[in-house]
Amino acid sequence: MRYRLTFVVGLALGYVLGTRAGRERYEQLKKSARQVAQNPAVRNTAETAAQQGRQYAGKAYHAVSDKVGDRMPESVAGRVRSLRDRNGNGAGGDDWGTSNT
Repeated sequence: MRYRLTFVVGLALGYVLGTRAGRERYEQLKKSARQVAQNPAVRNTAETAAQQGRQYAGKAYHAVSDKVGDRMPESVAGRVRSLRDRNGNGAGGDDWGTSNT
C-alpha cells in the first residue's frame, strides 16, 4: 500500500509541475528533442546500432534453428519458411514495416 501511495503522490506532483511549466516549456523540450534526433552523428549511431542488432538477430536465429531443428511444430516451421521465401532476396521489410537497409 505504501508503494501505491508513493506512486500516486509522485504522479500528482508530476502533473502539477507539468501543468505549471505549460505549453511553452513543452515546445522547448520538443524542439530540443527534434534537434538531437536530426543530428547526423546521432542518426549514424542509431543506424549502426540497428545494423548490428539485425546481424546479432540473424546469428541468434541461425543458432536457435540449428538446435531446434525438427522439433519445431509444423505450423511454426511453415510460417518461418514463408517469411524466408518472402524476404529471401535480402530486400524488403519485416513484419514491423522496417527495412533491412
